[in-house]
Amino acid sequence: MKKIVVMAAAAVAFLAPVSVFAAKAKKVTIEFWTHEDANRQKLEDRYIKEFTATHPNVTVNVTRQSSTKLIELIQTAFAAGKGPTMFNLSINDEYPYIMAGRVAPMNYKAAGYKNANDVINAYAPNMLEPVTMNKKIYGLPLELTNWSIFVNKKVFRAAGLDPEKDLPKTWEDMMAVSEKIALRDGNILKRRGYDFRYKYYLENTVPMVEQLGGQLVSADGKEAIVGKDAWIKVLTFLQQWGPNGKNLGSPTYTAARSAFNKDNGDIAMCSTGLYQEARIKHDNPAFYNSNDWAVIPYPKFKDAKKDVAACYYGHYYMVSSDASKEEQEASWALIGYMLSHGEEYLKEVNIIQPTNALLNSDTYKSLPYSKVFADDMKRGHIVYYGSNSSAIQSALGTAVQAVMLQKVSPEDAYKQLKKTVQELIEE
Repeated sequence: MKKIVVMAAAAVAFLAPVSVFAAKAKKVTIEFWTHEDANRQKLEDRYIKEFTATHPNVTVNVTRQSSTKLIELIQTAFAAGKGPTMFNLSINDEYPYIMAGRVAPMNYKAAGYKNANDVINAYAPNMLEPVTMNKKIYGLPLELTNWSIFVNKKVFRAAGLDPEKDLPKTWEDMMAVSEKIALRDGNILKRRGYDFRYKYYLENTVPMVEQLGGQLVSADGKEAIVGKDAWIKVLTFLQQWGPNGKNLGSPTYTAARSAFNKDNGDIAMCSTGLYQEARIKHDNPAFYNSNDWAVIPYPKFKDAKKDVAACYYGHYYMVSSDASKEEQEASWALIGYMLSHGEEYLKEVNIIQPTNALLNSDTYKSLPYSKVFADDMKRGHIVYYGSNSSAIQSALGTAVQAVMLQKVSPEDAYKQLKKTVQELIEE
């Protein structure tokens, strides 16, 4: 069943948790799997070193992979009974592991809390709902992420556009502006205006449908792919966007977010989160320090029935239920220690741990364009998550690629998508 929560910015006092986990004689090894982020890695390597210095019986082995590869590796590892001790994924990829009993409930005291209520009171309302089941909490958020639109002003100017006046506000604007920016060598795009976050259809495509009055799953959880006209309009828009339409972008190109930081003049806009600012600063300091980039709100259709921004999602730290009691305790102690540095994560990596204290801090409010992200957060809702969310994500990808790359009609793609997702929610 679809779950939607709204984040509020209520402030309550919050002190960094202090773990009661003590060094013990028994040797413990933690296999920690996480997604790549050069800026975050520097902090985490230091935190792990500090933690193991005070807990000499604990060894931490870290495996880092791209976000997409990590999803595959963890799925394969758990299927073989060799999953990591602790890990993080986006909630729509993690939730099935909670449902399947593959992750252990939180050890509150090891992480530095008194009980579940103590944890809940430290975070903004509903932020722990996706990882709470039967009054037990199964994860803590490493980061809460939503996407807005990053803009390279130089590419706008190179295309003869004004990077202030010509910024897109609607999806129709986005297509028109991208047509003016696009440069091609034959059918090969050498310069794109905007391109989508392919593979992340729950986060990026579903809100487009919701703007037009459609739904992924009905409120009662009984019907999938609700609102035929809305779904067909979005699939038609994507078909026109792709190589068999106006040829403005495609899942086959380098991800727009990955290309943006290089400032090579080949991408004008991309969807990404506040963390991108820290990555630009790390990858390309000259570009970061220039006045040649900006962030604007997530667009909506001109005839939108609802004002909906990109879905936000969380990466939650979780601990395997297959781990020993000692490994679980040590893992939660490490998680608690790392997450006690929320303000440093924000300053150095631009990732948001949604504690009440951090969301109301001057550090958060002073970040470039933080208000754009905060306002888009209010327009959005948490991404769909459930035991079938990974399979639904895949079904959405199949439909989008069918219309963009295989010349399947939007009507036929809609019919197959509805059939597939209906079967998934009925399982």
